[in-house]
This record gives sequence, structure tokens and C-alpha cells, in this order.
Amino acid sequence: MDRRLLVVAAVVAGTGLVAGAAAVAARLAWPAPRIAVSPDALVRVSLPRFAGDVVGVSVVTSSGAAVPVTLRGGELWPRRRLPQAARLLVEVTVRRPAWAGWVAGTTVRERLAVTTPSLHVRSRLLHVRTGTPVAIGFDAGAQLVSLDGVVQRRSRPAPVVRTGVVARGVQVAGSVEVAAAPRPWERLSRPVRVSWFPVGVNRAVVASPAPGTTLAPDQKLTLTFSSPLGGVTPRIPGASGAWRIVDDHSVAFEPAGLGYPIGGSVRIVLPKTLRAVLPATGRIVTALQWQVASGSMVRLQELLAQLDYLPLRWTGAAVGRTPAAQLGAAITPPRGSFAWRYAHVPKELQALWLPDRTNLLVRAAIMRFEDSHGLPTDGVPGPALWRALFADAIAGRLNVEGYSYVLVHETVPERLVVWHNGQFVMSSPGNTGISQAPTAPGTYPVFEHIPVGTMSGTNPNGSHYNDPGVRWISYFHGGDAIHAFYRSSYGSPQSLGCVELPASAAEEVWPYTPIGTLVTVEA
Repeated sequence: MDRRLLVVAAVVAGTGLVAGAAAVAARLAWPAPRIAVSPDALVRVSLPRFAGDVVGVSVVTSSGAAVPVTLRGGELWPRRRLPQAARLLVEVTVRRPAWAGWVAGTTVRERLAVTTPSLHVRSRLLHVRTGTPVAIGFDAGAQLVSLDGVVQRRSRPAPVVRTGVVARGVQVAGSVEVAAAPRPWERLSRPVRVSWFPVGVNRAVVASPAPGTTLAPDQKLTLTFSSPLGGVTPRIPGASGAWRIVDDHSVAFEPAGLGYPIGGSVRIVLPKTLRAVLPATGRIVTALQWQVASGSMVRLQELLAQLDYLPLRWTGAAVGRTPAAQLGAAITPPRGSFAWRYAHVPKELQALWLPDRTNLLVRAAIMRFEDSHGLPTDGVPGPALWRALFADAIAGRLNVEGYSYVLVHETVPERLVVWHNGQFVMSSPGNTGISQAPTAPGTYPVFEHIPVGTMSGTNPNGSHYNDPGVRWISYFHGGDAIHAFYRSSYGSPQSLGCVELPASAAEEVWPYTPIGTLVTVEA
């Protein structure tokens, strides 16, 4: 080959190598974007002069899930709250200027692994001197702080947060549920209970929620002691659940099953070596007490209808046959509607029904339920009633005796009629009270139901009577009762307030008038 051609080729090749090396050097030396941790946002993105423009941002979790973010003012902000101590991978893509792309490359990517900041309460037990504020410390600065559910936002992170309480003697004792986050775009930490006592106070206890407040039937109850527990195990009579040790100063009672007696109360008697400090007043007591939330009247009516103790049926969302489901529905009842169970219902009975409100129809149904379950027939929805209702709802036990209603007409000729399960099943002439001792008009539930008894009292002339062996008695108002009594005639006022029936009719009526049956006396 011609020597001159070889020289030219060598020169050209050398020039190419030099240009390639220059391009590589340019890529390495060209200004590149920088990603760094930000004191406020997730990260800060810096773009030196001639670095180019950001054209893509990607943030993913350690599991590969994408995290939506916004680039604003050179900082990357999450668009949803992130958990604390989460590991993330941030990638920023920058397009270089077009005139520099052939030398330094069209795009460049920068990556940075970051962990979202986290914090913890330094101490859950504080001893505070009189006259000083109660302050909660964190192991890092907090911008979001929740004290008993009230969230405060701070412009800058603060490692100490004041509760707003200033110690005044024993009134310093108290507790608060605390959650916090180092950044406003982070989720709050798991709440912890922080309690405080006066300096020098030993063997004291503070409770949360505060004594005297209302507990939900399934609400956790925490006791924090001013010194280590030392094997103290408080008792809660009548409650289902167990104590759990939180730390060496605290125990928590976690309800199970039906929890605390719904509509009742919770009382903890402390050992003699302990005293409790009430935060609101500073009083020192030896027992702690709370009221338990009552069940909803709506749910009470739903259960009585569902179990066939009302002449109505209820249709709505099904409630699980578990204690937890029934308990939850008692406090927050499911939606539904009521309808009369039978095609024909006496207008007098219909007038007694008031949905979602206390009414005589419900009180009578409660008494009927109580009597069938061996409970005191007071018609009051107490803890024992709710527990029995829950048990029947879970087991699917229904009232199989049907629903009865009695009408007494005082218009002569006076009559008594019995309505049962949608129809009038029997009628009989009867006698009501004379003018000196009238039968009180109105509607009343049967409160005593006996096959035979002695009836005594005072006659209008002041003399006394005592009649043993009276049969088929159903007391419904004071001393007024439906019962058998021999008279030469029936259908007019002859009694001293009772509704007297022929023996055969009284015997027939008696099975239809158990405790809780409503009796309406109308003129």
C-alpha cells in the first residue's frame, strides 16, 4: 500500500480516538443533577448550570410499589402520607440541553436510597415538679403531634411538646395518648400512653380513660403506676376480658366477648397499698369507677322484633352471630325498617308504637322477655337484659308463644276481647269497677300472673275484704286484675276496679295474659 495512504489513515484513526476520549471526558465532567435528603420534603433535587431539566421522577418502596410525588421548588413532596422508617428508592431523570447532548449524552439518571424519618417518645412515665409544665420528649423533632386525638401542626420540628398542663400539687397526675410524626407528610406513629405524677409520690395510679367518663363496652382500660407494678393485679367484677402487661409500670384490660356490662358500670377496687389520683380534681381515691355506654333503643327494638317479642318484624342488614358483632350492633345499629307482622292489628295497639323511641309497647315486650328468661320484670334494658338478648340472637332462640293483646270495653254491655297473632281468638262479657272504685282507663302491661291467690283490700264503706282462692289472676295496674269471680250477671260495673270474668272465660283468657301482655281499658 502507498505509504502516504497509511499515514492519512493513521491520522484519521488518531483523531477519532481523541474525539471519543473527549466525549467520554465530557460526559464525566458535565454538570449532573444531585439528590440529597431534605429537612422538610422527601428529598431536594439540585440542578447545576447546564445540567438540563428534570423530565422524570420515580419513587418506589422496597417492595416495588410506586409512591406518587410532586416536584415543587426543587423539592420532592409525597402526595400521600407515608409510614415512618420506610425504605424508598428515588430516581430522577434529567434531559441535557440539545446543544450538549451529542457531547455529554441526551439524558442522565441519578438514584438515592432514603429512609423516611421516625421518632419515639423518650419516656412514658414522667415525674413533674409543682409549678412546672408537663412536657413530652421525643428522640427526634416532631412536626405533627396528636394529644388524645387532637392534632397539632408545628412549623418546625420540636423535640419537646407541652401538654398544656401545669403541675399544681397532686393535680399534676394524669395521662394522655400521644402520637407524632417528624414530617407533616408522614403518618402518625402508633399511639402510646404517657402518664405523669408529682415528684415524690409513690404507689399511686392514674387510669385512662379518666374515671367518671363513659366507657364503650369493648374499650381498652389502662392503669399506669408511679412505681413498678410488683405483681399488682386489679379486679373488674362482671367484665369479660383479661389484663395485659404493657410495661413495668402499666397494665391494660382488654375486653373480650361481651366486654363490660352494657348500660352498667365498671368499678376497680385498688389494693390497700395503692391510691389513685383523679386528674380533674386531684382527689385521691381507693376505687375507680366508670359508666358503660348504653345500648341503642333502635337496636333494642330490632332485637325484640327479630326474636318475635313484638308484633312487628324488622328487615335490615344481617348481624353476625358472635358476641363482638352483637355488641357492635347494640352501640351502632344497622339500618333497617319495621312492619306489622300481621295483616290485622287493632288500631289501639298500633297507636302505641313509636319507632326509635321509648314506648309502652317496647317496655311490655321487655317484661315478657325478662319473665321468660327468669329476670326481674322491671321493663328496664339493663346489662342482664342485653346479655340475654345477645345470647338468644346468637343461638337463634325465638319466642314461640306468640303475641297477645287484651281490650276491655267499659261501654255497657262490658266485654273483654283477646287478640292473638293477628286475630281475635275469644270474647267474654265482664265486669269493671263501680263509680266509687273505677277501673282506670289506659293501657298497662300485666306484671303478675298467678293461677290462684288471695285478694284483699278496702270496700267503699271502709270495711275490709279478704277473698282467698281467687283463680286465674293477671294483675295489670296496681290492684286491678283480670280474674275469675262469681256474679249473677256480667257486662256491667260491679267490681272494685278489677275485670271480673266467668270462671270458664277467665280460665280460657289466662294463658293469653303472661307477664308483659298489654291490657287496654277504654270507655
